[in-house]
Amino acid sequence: MDLADLTLPELGTIVLIALILLGIVTALKGIRQVPQGEVWTVERFRAFTRLLNPGINFIIPYIDAIGRRVNVQEIVLDIPEQAVITRDNATVSVDGIVYYRVMDPAKAAYAVQDLTAALAALAMTNIRAVIGEMDLDGTLSGRERINSQLLSILDGATDPWGVKVSRVEIRKIEPPENLIRAMNLQMTAERERRATVAKAEGEREAEVKRAEGAKQAQILEAEGRREAAMRDAEARERLALAEANATRMVAEAAAGAGIEALRYFISEKYVRAFEKLAESPNQKLVLVPMESSGLAGGIVSALEILRGLPEAAPPGGAAPRPRPPAPPAAQGPGNPWTTG
Repeated sequence: MDLADLTLPELGTIVLIALILLGIVTALKGIRQVPQGEVWTVERFRAFTRLLNPGINFIIPYIDAIGRRVNVQEIVLDIPEQAVITRDNATVSVDGIVYYRVMDPAKAAYAVQDLTAALAALAMTNIRAVIGEMDLDGTLSGRERINSQLLSILDGATDPWGVKVSRVEIRKIEPPENLIRAMNLQMTAERERRATVAKAEGEREAEVKRAEGAKQAQILEAEGRREAAMRDAEARERLALAEANATRMVAEAAAGAGIEALRYFISEKYVRAFEKLAESPNQKLVLVPMESSGLAGGIVSALEILRGLPEAAPPGGAAPRPRPPAPPAAQGPGNPWTTG
């Protein structure tokens, strides 16, 4: 259809529709909805002007434009595996993970060209630097030390980029196969050495304990012998004292009653001695090395001492009968009645 054939009202309608469509497009260009977890930058004539936070935002159409869409959530960055040489010239394969978060979207968008690539390269370089200052044993056992050093270095280096590194984790430290075999042999030898040392120390302690036990037993045995000797000496002392007292009492009795009391005492002891010999179950034969008359005379003397006084006179005033003399004692070394 030719525009020349249109009437003025028709042209006005077309222009109005075009203006309405242009207004709708302009309104859509001026309204921006930013999702949660992101921050957008606004560029005016290709220059940064401001930030758009999550939610509905308005910009000037055809003048302002959306520059960079920056993720402000915490991001996990994988560090590629790389070969690292330790201080003692051992090669190990190392990889890790870096946790970071954009704190200043403007710096993260315009201070570095590719934030992810730059952070990965920085982490790999510092991993080589940190592990290169450590030997193999320190590298395998010092993961926490490596993590803390890398965190401090990366956090300080990425501050101009508006990035906060919150955590660095070394995921794998793997030596080559030949080195692993050598380490296994070394570990086996070390365990055997420790077992041998522990066994030797246990045997030494057992010997010491046995020696201490024997020493203590000897000490206790010596103390027991000393205590027994002391008690035996005390018993002998008391026995000697009792014998002394008995001897003293016999001497006093002999002084009061005369030689007859002493003969009575000796006769009693002699008779009891013979009783014990006769009662002994192992004694089958008793030899008497003395005369029977001497023993009989001693017994008669003892009976006279028990009576204490001579026999009373018979009725009629007759004189008392004289005592029969004691049988003569046999002379000899085996007779207890022998006097000097």
